[in-house]
Amino acid sequence: MGDLMHALPALTDASEQYPGVEFDWVVDEAFAEVPSWHPAVKNTYTSAHRRWKKNFRSSWKKGEFSRFWNDLNINEYDVIIDAQNNVKSAFISLLRKGHVHGMDSASVAEQPAFIAYKYRHFIEKNQHAIARQRELFANALGYKIPDAAVNYGIKLDALKCPALPFESPFLFLVHNASWTTKLWPEKFWFELTGLAKEENYNVVLPGGNSEELARAEQIASKHDNAYALPRMSLSELGGIISKADGAVCCDTGLAHLTAITGTPSVTMYGPTSVELIGTYGSGQQHLDAENPNFPCSPCYKRSCKFQGQASSMSACMDSFQPVKVWEMLRNQMKKAAG
Repeated sequence: MGDLMHALPALTDASEQYPGVEFDWVVDEAFAEVPSWHPAVKNTYTSAHRRWKKNFRSSWKKGEFSRFWNDLNINEYDVIIDAQNNVKSAFISLLRKGHVHGMDSASVAEQPAFIAYKYRHFIEKNQHAIARQRELFANALGYKIPDAAVNYGIKLDALKCPALPFESPFLFLVHNASWTTKLWPEKFWFELTGLAKEENYNVVLPGGNSEELARAEQIASKHDNAYALPRMSLSELGGIISKADGAVCCDTGLAHLTAITGTPSVTMYGPTSVELIGTYGSGQQHLDAENPNFPCSPCYKRSCKFQGQASSMSACMDSFQPVKVWEMLRNQMKKAAG
């Protein structure tokens, strides 16, 4: 999800350079809402890598692969860009008729993705993902990267906030992540929720899948100011985030929604890099592992082996104390309030 949000400013750049330009976007079905937020996106075509991998025979019999191939090749385009530059997206690029722009062998996110591209662009790896996307689009479409600040460019009415069973002020706590090494211990979420209660804040926690909902309910069970949200659309979650007074996040896709909405937030980075993928926008504050305490960070590992002790949770995330996180968030909210 974060990769998709990183690409939104590049679409805004292109729209400003070529008014009226239209994009079709191929995206995993789980995140199909994200392209619809940008006014330059005309059509969205969905793949289903996870489901197809688990149920290959069933998906084949239902004709899902042939329908996807037909959708992928139904239109002619002036330019085709693989914005993700990993093995899965490169496979999709190979299915598409016509020559594809992508990053070269020194630039791709995953090898050997560059083989799928006719036009290969060198994009410096040691820069933020948003900057990489903006540069790739500029190279592929033939314009100079604008000097303007990053603009996600989403439609004002794209994010819809549903009715909520609590009152403002409230905080949005993104407790989930795709890797266990990116998670913050539940005991710290309990403590943070208590600190918020002392200052009369309600807190909400997104549910997501069954495991994430169970964690949200477990955290919420400790305080009467905490609420676990049922499974919701990304647009609804974005609407809630846009109304929140602040947010605390693990490194995951929903954290980038706080940047898109300009919600004051603190996002914690242990095994991953703030410089390369940190939330980008107004009101964003990052907490990362401090060297020399954790010289191994960012390790990008799904198992922590700090000081030789293997664990599914990471030592650097365990070092972030709730009191410090709370103070950082309070400062961000004060700045936002002026």
